[in-house]
Amino acid sequence: MLASLLLTFATTSVAEEGSVAESEGKYLGKITRVTHGLRRAGEGYFSPDGKQIVYQAYPLGYPFYQIYAQSLKDGTPRRISTGRGRTTCSYFTPDGKKILFASSHTDPKISITEKAARDLAAKGGRRRYQWDFDPHMDIYVSNLDGTDLQRLTNAPGYDAEGSYSADGKQIVFTSSRDGDPDLYIMDADGKNVRQLTDVDGYDGGPFFSPDGKWVIFRSDRQKEHMLQVFMISTDGKTEVQLTNDLGTVNWAPYFHPSGKYFVWTRADYSRGPSSAHFHLFTMDLEYKKGTVAGGKVTQVTYDKAADVLPVFSPDGKKLMWTTTRSKDGSSQLFVADWLRGSK
Repeated sequence: MLASLLLTFATTSVAEEGSVAESEGKYLGKITRVTHGLRRAGEGYFSPDGKQIVYQAYPLGYPFYQIYAQSLKDGTPRRISTGRGRTTCSYFTPDGKKILFASSHTDPKISITEKAARDLAAKGGRRRYQWDFDPHMDIYVSNLDGTDLQRLTNAPGYDAEGSYSADGKQIVFTSSRDGDPDLYIMDADGKNVRQLTDVDGYDGGPFFSPDGKWVIFRSDRQKEHMLQVFMISTDGKTEVQLTNDLGTVNWAPYFHPSGKYFVWTRADYSRGPSSAHFHLFTMDLEYKKGTVAGGKVTQVTYDKAADVLPVFSPDGKKLMWTTTRSKDGSSQLFVADWLRGSK
């Protein structure tokens, strides 16, 4: 079982500044920071109309991420989650009227959990990014202002990392209810839960393909922590491995709205975590005879900062990702025009 996902955001320079701008300029235009006023922010997703984003961020004075939404026009964050417990993996409903996210605010010992986190922070130092599979994490949906909070999962263990099918009828998510993190699909109201993967190790970060026939995800089933990218048909009958290099960590795959390719984060771990550096890549996809195959791989980012968790806007014209490009080196959300295919 994967106890935690450990990632080191290295800052080793990989190219001169001029060549970085030239290389990234083929794919990214008008790179702009969009989150401000919060210690760290990341894992952002667009609303269906592309005018708002939802994301997780550390609020001032609290030790765990909370969920925030904001208009891209005015940039003012508004908290959606309850303000207590760990939260993650927010996502707009396809009609744009509600927000899905995972939260551990019902932890019966939440005060003890919070105190332990505060005590750790008080000792000083900044730990590496670590995601804990909190057994009190469940999936919720709420209005855009956080009201009418409805619980969709209530099984023992970790339930999180949820996202919707394009038609809004189903949610794919990660759950440890059978002993280790696997993928599940349920109806949008939380009913009719069915298991999609059942392999030792962690399967997570799932997203439906635009046509609803596939789910793309990350897994460390070959070697603990060494994540690779897979796709599985939504009926569970066909599974394809798209990356297969245990010297690299591959995570956060996300489909382009065309379904013809996906973007993801990769780092070379062959020399150990301290030398690993995260960049964004795309991989073309070829569908034929009921299966899918990976094609051309293209590197998108080259900056010395860590670039992770990329997502496309619904119209495919923008790319948003979490990066340490901010002047203070904190993780924040940036948006750029997506130029592939525009020229």
